[in-house]
Amino acid sequence: MRDFSTNSFKETLTKNILSFWVDKMVDDECGGFYGRMDGENLLHPDADKGIILNTRLLWTFSTVYRTYPEAVYKRMADRAYQYLLDYFIDQENGGVYWMIDRNGQVVDTKKQVYSQAFMIYALSEYHLAFGEEKSLDLAKDIYHLIDKYSFDQKENGYLEAFDREWKLLDDLRLSDKDANEAKTMNTHLHVLEAYTNLYRVWKDDGLMSQLENLIRLFLDNFLDSSGHLHLFFDEQWNLKSEEYSYGHDIEAGWLIHEAAEVLGDNKIIMEAERAAILLTDGALEGIDADGGLMNHGDSSGVKDMDKHWWPQAEALVGLVNAYSISRDSKYLEWARKSWAFIQEFLVDPTGEWHWMVNRSGQVNLNEDKAGPWKGPYHNSRAMLELIKKL
Repeated sequence: MRDFSTNSFKETLTKNILSFWVDKMVDDECGGFYGRMDGENLLHPDADKGIILNTRLLWTFSTVYRTYPEAVYKRMADRAYQYLLDYFIDQENGGVYWMIDRNGQVVDTKKQVYSQAFMIYALSEYHLAFGEEKSLDLAKDIYHLIDKYSFDQKENGYLEAFDREWKLLDDLRLSDKDANEAKTMNTHLHVLEAYTNLYRVWKDDGLMSQLENLIRLFLDNFLDSSGHLHLFFDEQWNLKSEEYSYGHDIEAGWLIHEAAEVLGDNKIIMEAERAAILLTDGALEGIDADGGLMNHGDSSGVKDMDKHWWPQAEALVGLVNAYSISRDSKYLEWARKSWAFIQEFLVDPTGEWHWMVNRSGQVNLNEDKAGPWKGPYHNSRAMLELIKKL
Protein backbone atom coordinates (compact mmCIF):
# COMPACT_ATOMS: atom_id res chain seq x y z
CA MET A 1 0.00 0.00 0.00
CA ARG A 2 1.32 3.44 -0.92
CA ASP A 3 2.25 5.93 1.80
CA PHE A 4 -1.00 7.39 3.14
CA SER A 5 0.34 10.27 5.20
CA THR A 6 0.37 14.03 5.45
CA ASN A 7 3.96 14.05 4.20
CA SER A 8 2.89 12.19 1.07
CA PHE A 9 0.00 14.59 0.48
CA LYS A 10 2.22 17.64 0.98
CA GLU A 11 4.87 16.32 -1.39
CA THR A 12 2.25 15.68 -4.09
CA LEU A 13 0.74 19.12 -3.53
CA THR A 14 3.96 21.11 -3.63
CA LYS A 15 6.30 19.10 -5.87
CA ASN A 16 3.84 17.63 -8.36
CA ILE A 17 0.81 19.96 -8.62
CA LEU A 18 1.83 23.50 -7.65
CA SER A 19 5.33 23.35 -9.12
CA PHE A 20 3.79 22.47 -12.50
CA TRP A 21 1.74 25.68 -12.54
CA VAL A 22 4.58 27.84 -11.22
CA ASP A 23 7.27 26.46 -13.54
CA LYS A 24 5.34 25.68 -16.74
CA MET A 25 2.13 27.70 -16.96
CA VAL A 26 3.04 31.32 -16.13
CA ASP A 27 2.52 33.56 -19.18
CA ASP A 28 5.24 36.20 -18.79
CA GLU A 29 4.52 37.75 -22.18
CA CYS A 30 0.77 38.43 -21.95
CA GLY A 31 0.13 38.11 -18.21
CA GLY A 32 -1.61 35.61 -16.03
CA PHE A 33 -1.27 31.95 -16.94
CA TYR A 34 -1.31 30.05 -20.22
CA GLY A 35 -4.68 28.72 -21.26
CA ARG A 36 -3.77 25.19 -22.27
CA MET A 37 -1.27 22.34 -22.22
CA ASP A 38 -2.41 19.14 -23.95
CA GLY A 39 -2.13 15.57 -22.72
CA GLU A 40 1.19 15.12 -24.51
CA ASN A 41 2.66 17.98 -22.42
CA LEU A 42 2.68 20.29 -25.44
CA LEU A 43 2.06 23.92 -24.46
CA HIS A 44 -0.47 25.88 -26.54
CA PRO A 45 0.66 29.44 -25.70
CA ASP A 46 -1.96 31.17 -27.87
CA ALA A 47 -4.94 29.27 -26.44
CA ASP A 48 -7.88 31.26 -25.09
CA LYS A 49 -8.08 31.75 -21.33
CA GLY A 50 -11.19 30.67 -19.44
CA ILE A 51 -12.75 32.10 -16.30
CA ILE A 52 -13.02 28.68 -14.61
CA LEU A 53 -9.30 27.96 -14.85
CA ASN A 54 -8.31 31.45 -13.72
CA THR A 55 -10.64 31.61 -10.71
CA ARG A 56 -9.50 28.14 -9.68
CA LEU A 57 -5.88 29.28 -9.88
CA LEU A 58 -6.66 32.25 -7.65
CA TRP A 59 -8.49 30.04 -5.16
CA THR A 60 -5.73 27.41 -5.15
CA PHE A 61 -2.76 29.68 -4.53
CA SER A 62 -4.69 31.73 -1.96
CA THR A 63 -5.77 28.72 0.06
CA VAL A 64 -2.35 27.06 -0.18
CA TYR A 65 -0.77 30.23 1.20
CA ARG A 66 -2.99 29.99 4.28
CA THR A 67 -1.44 26.59 5.07
CA TYR A 68 2.05 27.13 3.64
CA PRO A 69 2.74 30.91 3.65
CA GLU A 70 5.55 30.94 1.12
CA ALA A 71 6.32 33.98 -1.03
CA VAL A 72 5.95 32.10 -4.31
CA TYR A 73 2.33 31.22 -3.53
CA LYS A 74 1.50 34.82 -2.73
CA ARG A 75 3.09 35.89 -6.01
CA MET A 76 0.98 33.41 -7.92
CA ALA A 77 -2.21 34.41 -6.07
CA ASP A 78 -1.51 38.11 -6.69
CA ARG A 79 -0.85 37.35 -10.34
CA ALA A 80 -4.14 35.49 -10.77
CA TYR A 81 -6.07 38.16 -8.83
CA GLN A 82 -4.74 41.07 -10.87
CA TYR A 83 -5.31 39.25 -14.15
CA LEU A 84 -8.95 38.58 -13.25
CA LEU A 85 -9.44 42.23 -12.31
CA ASP A 86 -7.80 43.49 -15.49
CA TYR A 87 -9.49 41.27 -18.06
CA PHE A 88 -12.46 39.21 -16.88
CA ILE A 89 -14.71 41.71 -15.09
CA ASP A 90 -17.55 43.36 -17.00
CA GLN A 91 -17.08 46.94 -15.81
CA GLU A 92 -20.40 48.05 -17.29
CA ASN A 93 -22.83 45.30 -16.28
CA GLY A 94 -21.00 43.51 -13.48
CA GLY A 95 -20.01 39.89 -13.18
CA VAL A 96 -17.33 38.02 -15.12
CA TYR A 97 -16.98 36.93 -18.74
CA TRP A 98 -16.61 33.30 -19.77
CA MET A 99 -13.59 33.46 -22.09
CA ILE A 100 -10.91 35.86 -23.33
CA ASP A 101 -8.11 35.40 -25.86
CA ARG A 102 -4.44 35.43 -24.95
CA ASN A 103 -4.25 39.20 -25.51
CA GLY A 104 -7.12 39.90 -23.13
CA GLN A 105 -9.88 40.48 -25.70
CA VAL A 106 -13.26 39.07 -24.70
CA VAL A 107 -14.36 36.21 -26.95
CA ASP A 108 -17.38 34.94 -24.98
CA THR A 109 -19.42 37.35 -22.85
CA LYS A 110 -21.90 34.90 -21.35
CA LYS A 111 -22.57 35.06 -17.61
CA GLN A 112 -22.74 31.43 -16.54
CA VAL A 113 -23.81 31.38 -12.88
CA TYR A 114 -21.34 28.54 -12.30
CA SER A 115 -18.51 30.90 -13.22
CA GLN A 116 -19.85 33.77 -11.12
CA ALA A 117 -19.88 31.37 -8.17
CA PHE A 118 -16.26 30.44 -8.74
CA MET A 119 -15.33 34.11 -8.78
CA ILE A 120 -16.95 34.52 -5.35
CA TYR A 121 -15.18 31.39 -4.10
CA ALA A 122 -11.80 32.67 -5.29
CA LEU A 123 -12.22 36.28 -4.17
CA SER A 124 -13.37 35.31 -0.68
CA GLU A 125 -10.39 32.96 -0.37
CA TYR A 126 -8.01 35.71 -1.48
CA HIS A 127 -9.51 37.92 1.23
CA LEU A 128 -9.04 35.15 3.81
CA ALA A 129 -5.41 34.74 2.83
CA PHE A 130 -4.33 38.35 2.47
CA GLY A 131 -7.02 40.58 4.03
CA GLU A 132 -7.71 42.38 0.73
CA GLU A 133 -10.94 44.35 1.22
CA LYS A 134 -11.42 45.06 -2.48
CA SER A 135 -11.67 41.36 -3.22
CA LEU A 136 -14.33 40.92 -0.53
CA ASP A 137 -16.30 43.91 -1.86
CA LEU A 138 -16.21 42.45 -5.36
CA ALA A 139 -17.35 39.06 -4.06
CA LYS A 140 -20.30 40.77 -2.37
CA ASP A 141 -21.16 42.60 -5.61
CA ILE A 142 -21.30 39.34 -7.57
CA TYR A 143 -23.35 37.70 -4.82
CA HIS A 144 -25.92 40.49 -5.16
CA LEU A 145 -25.97 40.06 -8.95
CA ILE A 146 -26.67 36.34 -8.62
CA ASP A 147 -29.38 37.09 -6.08
CA LYS A 148 -30.93 39.71 -8.38
CA TYR A 149 -30.84 37.89 -11.71
CA SER A 150 -30.42 34.17 -11.12
CA PHE A 151 -32.36 33.37 -7.96
CA ASP A 152 -35.89 32.21 -8.80
CA GLN A 153 -38.12 34.10 -6.38
CA LYS A 154 -41.19 32.09 -7.40
CA GLU A 155 -39.96 28.50 -7.68
CA ASN A 156 -36.69 28.67 -5.68
CA GLY A 157 -33.25 27.73 -6.96
CA TYR A 158 -30.87 29.36 -9.41
CA LEU A 159 -31.24 29.73 -13.17
CA GLU A 160 -28.19 28.78 -15.20
CA ALA A 161 -26.92 31.31 -17.73
CA PHE A 162 -27.29 34.90 -18.92
CA ASP A 163 -25.94 37.16 -21.61
CA ARG A 164 -23.69 40.13 -21.01
CA GLU A 165 -26.63 42.27 -19.88
CA TRP A 166 -28.04 39.58 -17.59
CA LYS A 167 -30.83 38.43 -19.87
CA LEU A 168 -31.62 34.71 -19.62
CA LEU A 169 -30.10 32.69 -22.46
CA ASP A 170 -31.88 30.04 -24.53
CA ASP A 171 -28.80 27.79 -24.41
CA LEU A 172 -28.21 27.30 -20.69
CA ARG A 173 -25.67 24.49 -20.92
CA LEU A 174 -22.44 24.64 -18.98
CA SER A 175 -20.81 22.37 -21.57
CA ASP A 176 -21.77 20.32 -24.61
CA LYS A 177 -22.12 17.26 -22.37
CA ASP A 178 -24.91 18.81 -20.30
CA ALA A 179 -28.67 18.87 -20.76
CA ASN A 180 -30.14 22.26 -21.66
CA GLU A 181 -32.20 22.63 -18.49
CA ALA A 182 -32.94 25.62 -16.27
CA LYS A 183 -31.67 24.24 -12.96
CA THR A 184 -28.74 21.89 -12.45
CA MET A 185 -27.21 20.19 -9.47
CA ASN A 186 -23.70 21.15 -10.58
CA THR A 187 -24.31 24.90 -10.60
CA HIS A 188 -26.17 24.76 -7.29
CA LEU A 189 -23.31 22.79 -5.75
CA HIS A 190 -20.77 25.46 -6.64
CA VAL A 191 -23.04 28.29 -5.57
CA LEU A 192 -23.28 26.43 -2.23
CA GLU A 193 -19.49 26.15 -2.12
CA ALA A 194 -19.06 29.85 -2.92
CA TYR A 195 -21.66 31.06 -0.42
CA THR A 196 -20.12 28.87 2.27
CA ASN A 197 -16.74 30.53 1.78
CA LEU A 198 -18.23 34.00 1.56
CA TYR A 199 -20.18 33.45 4.79
CA ARG A 200 -16.92 32.60 6.59
CA VAL A 201 -15.88 36.24 6.18
CA TRP A 202 -19.19 38.09 5.84
CA LYS A 203 -21.91 37.21 8.36
CA ASP A 204 -24.71 38.84 6.38
CA ASP A 205 -28.28 37.83 7.28
CA GLY A 206 -29.38 37.59 3.64
CA LEU A 207 -26.42 35.41 2.77
CA MET A 208 -27.09 33.22 5.81
CA SER A 209 -30.67 32.72 4.62
CA GLN A 210 -29.58 31.84 1.09
CA LEU A 211 -26.92 29.43 2.35
CA GLU A 212 -29.44 27.64 4.52
CA ASN A 213 -31.84 27.54 1.57
CA LEU A 214 -29.16 25.95 -0.64
CA ILE A 215 -28.47 23.27 1.95
CA ARG A 216 -32.20 22.55 2.11
CA LEU A 217 -32.42 22.34 -1.70
CA PHE A 218 -29.77 19.65 -1.64
CA LEU A 219 -31.35 17.73 1.21
CA ASP A 220 -34.91 18.03 -0.11
CA ASN A 221 -34.69 18.36 -3.92
CA PHE A 222 -31.42 17.02 -5.26
CA LEU A 223 -30.75 14.12 -2.89
CA ASP A 224 -32.52 10.87 -3.65
CA SER A 225 -33.15 8.16 -1.06
CA SER A 226 -30.90 5.87 -3.11
CA GLY A 227 -27.88 7.98 -2.10
CA HIS A 228 -27.45 9.81 -5.39
CA LEU A 229 -28.06 13.34 -6.60
CA HIS A 230 -30.54 14.21 -9.33
CA LEU A 231 -28.70 16.27 -11.95
CA PHE A 232 -31.14 18.23 -14.15
CA PHE A 233 -34.50 19.95 -13.55
CA ASP A 234 -36.72 22.40 -15.38
CA GLU A 235 -37.79 25.70 -13.81
CA GLN A 236 -40.65 24.02 -11.91
CA TRP A 237 -38.35 21.31 -10.48
CA ASN A 238 -39.58 18.55 -12.75
CA LEU A 239 -36.80 15.95 -12.98
CA LYS A 240 -35.18 15.75 -16.42
CA SER A 241 -32.47 13.10 -15.96
CA GLU A 242 -31.93 9.61 -14.60
CA GLU A 243 -28.11 9.52 -14.59
CA TYR A 244 -25.86 9.52 -11.52
CA SER A 245 -22.46 11.18 -11.29
CA TYR A 246 -20.45 9.33 -8.66
CA GLY A 247 -17.87 12.10 -8.37
CA HIS A 248 -20.52 14.72 -7.73
CA ASP A 249 -22.26 12.46 -5.20
CA ILE A 250 -19.17 12.15 -3.04
CA GLU A 251 -18.08 15.77 -3.55
CA ALA A 252 -21.51 17.07 -2.56
CA GLY A 253 -21.55 14.92 0.55
CA TRP A 254 -18.61 16.68 2.15
CA LEU A 255 -19.45 20.14 0.76
CA ILE A 256 -22.99 20.01 2.22
CA HIS A 257 -21.49 18.92 5.54
CA GLU A 258 -18.95 21.76 5.41
CA ALA A 259 -21.67 24.29 4.57
CA ALA A 260 -23.79 23.15 7.51
CA GLU A 261 -20.84 23.47 9.89
CA VAL A 262 -20.05 26.98 8.66
CA LEU A 263 -23.73 27.90 9.02
CA GLY A 264 -23.57 26.59 12.60
CA ASP A 265 -27.09 25.15 13.01
CA ASN A 266 -26.81 21.89 14.97
CA LYS A 267 -30.01 20.39 13.56
CA ILE A 268 -28.87 21.03 9.98
CA ILE A 269 -25.40 19.70 10.81
CA MET A 270 -26.94 16.40 11.91
CA GLU A 271 -29.00 16.20 8.71
CA ALA A 272 -25.92 17.04 6.66
CA GLU A 273 -23.91 14.30 8.39
CA ARG A 274 -26.55 11.73 7.48
CA ALA A 275 -26.59 13.03 3.90
CA ALA A 276 -22.79 12.84 3.68
CA ILE A 277 -22.82 9.16 4.67
CA LEU A 278 -25.72 8.41 2.30
CA LEU A 279 -23.99 10.10 -0.63
CA THR A 280 -20.65 8.46 0.12
CA ASP A 281 -22.32 5.04 0.17
CA GLY A 282 -24.08 5.90 -3.09
CA ALA A 283 -20.79 6.90 -4.70
CA LEU A 284 -19.18 3.65 -3.56
CA GLU A 285 -21.47 1.85 -6.00
CA GLY A 286 -19.15 3.28 -8.65
CA ILE A 287 -15.81 2.44 -7.03
CA ASP A 288 -13.69 -0.26 -8.61
CA ALA A 289 -11.75 -2.95 -6.78
CA ASP A 290 -8.53 -1.00 -7.43
CA GLY A 291 -9.87 2.07 -5.60
CA GLY A 292 -10.61 4.11 -8.74
CA LEU A 293 -13.98 5.85 -8.88
CA MET A 294 -15.77 5.35 -12.18
CA ASN A 295 -17.55 8.17 -13.94
CA HIS A 296 -21.30 7.70 -14.00
CA GLY A 297 -24.21 5.29 -14.01
CA ASP A 298 -27.91 4.98 -13.29
CA SER A 299 -30.23 2.75 -11.30
CA SER A 300 -29.16 -0.24 -13.42
CA GLY A 301 -25.46 0.17 -12.59
CA VAL A 302 -22.24 1.73 -13.87
CA LYS A 303 -22.45 3.05 -17.44
CA ASP A 304 -19.11 4.84 -17.85
CA MET A 305 -16.10 3.05 -16.36
CA ASP A 306 -13.49 5.71 -17.14
CA LYS A 307 -11.74 7.22 -14.13
CA HIS A 308 -11.29 10.98 -14.37
CA TRP A 309 -8.88 12.92 -12.20
CA TRP A 310 -11.39 15.05 -10.32
CA PRO A 311 -13.70 12.29 -8.94
CA GLN A 312 -10.61 10.58 -7.52
CA ALA A 313 -9.63 13.78 -5.71
CA GLU A 314 -13.16 14.27 -4.36
CA ALA A 315 -13.38 10.62 -3.35
CA LEU A 316 -10.36 11.06 -1.09
CA VAL A 317 -11.97 13.96 0.76
CA GLY A 318 -15.45 12.45 0.87
CA LEU A 319 -14.23 9.13 2.21
CA VAL A 320 -12.10 10.69 4.94
CA ASN A 321 -15.00 12.99 5.81
CA ALA A 322 -17.36 10.00 6.09
CA TYR A 323 -14.81 8.31 8.36
CA SER A 324 -14.58 11.43 10.55
CA ILE A 325 -18.37 11.37 10.98
CA SER A 326 -18.96 7.65 11.41
CA ARG A 327 -15.57 6.24 12.53
CA ASP A 328 -16.35 3.31 10.25
CA SER A 329 -12.95 2.01 9.13
CA LYS A 330 -14.28 0.91 5.72
CA TYR A 331 -14.20 4.53 4.54
CA LEU A 332 -10.59 4.96 5.58
CA GLU A 333 -9.62 1.72 3.84
CA TRP A 334 -11.29 2.85 0.63
CA ALA A 335 -9.48 6.19 0.95
CA ARG A 336 -6.16 4.32 1.18
CA LYS A 337 -7.04 2.34 -1.95
CA SER A 338 -8.10 5.52 -3.72
CA TRP A 339 -4.78 7.21 -2.90
CA ALA A 340 -2.83 4.20 -4.12
CA PHE A 341 -4.80 4.27 -7.38
CA ILE A 342 -4.15 7.99 -7.85
CA GLN A 343 -0.43 7.64 -7.27
CA GLU A 344 -0.09 4.67 -9.59
CA PHE A 345 -2.24 5.81 -12.51
CA LEU A 346 -3.00 9.55 -12.42
CA VAL A 347 -0.03 11.41 -10.91
CA ASP A 348 2.31 12.29 -13.80
CA PRO A 349 5.97 12.43 -12.68
CA THR A 350 6.50 15.28 -15.17
CA GLY A 351 3.95 17.39 -13.26
CA GLU A 352 0.20 17.50 -12.47
CA TRP A 353 -2.31 14.66 -12.93
CA HIS A 354 -3.54 13.08 -16.13
CA TRP A 355 -7.13 13.86 -17.09
CA MET A 356 -8.29 10.25 -17.01
CA VAL A 357 -7.49 6.58 -17.41
CA ASN A 358 -9.74 3.80 -18.64
CA ARG A 359 -10.66 0.82 -16.53
CA SER A 360 -7.49 -0.96 -17.62
CA GLY A 361 -5.35 1.93 -16.39
CA GLN A 362 -4.44 3.27 -19.82
CA VAL A 363 -3.94 7.05 -19.81
CA ASN A 364 -6.04 9.06 -22.27
CA LEU A 365 -3.51 11.53 -23.67
CA ASN A 366 -6.14 13.14 -25.92
CA GLU A 367 -7.42 15.08 -22.92
CA ASP A 368 -5.65 18.19 -21.61
CA LYS A 369 -3.09 18.30 -18.82
CA ALA A 370 -4.21 21.93 -18.26
CA GLY A 371 -7.01 23.89 -19.88
CA PRO A 372 -10.36 25.65 -19.47
CA TRP A 373 -11.66 22.79 -17.30
CA LYS A 374 -8.40 21.35 -15.99
CA GLY A 375 -6.71 23.27 -13.21
CA PRO A 376 -5.20 22.61 -9.78
CA TYR A 377 -8.40 23.07 -7.80
CA HIS A 378 -9.75 19.54 -7.17
CA ASN A 379 -6.43 17.85 -6.51
CA SER A 380 -4.83 20.69 -4.52
CA ARG A 381 -7.95 20.96 -2.38
CA ALA A 382 -7.95 17.23 -1.76
CA MET A 383 -4.34 17.31 -0.56
CA LEU A 384 -5.04 20.24 1.77
CA GLU A 385 -8.25 18.71 3.13
CA LEU A 386 -6.49 15.43 3.91
CA ILE A 387 -3.62 17.27 5.58
CA LYS A 388 -6.16 19.10 7.78
CA LYS A 389 -8.39 16.12 8.51
CA LEU A 390 -5.65 13.58 9.20
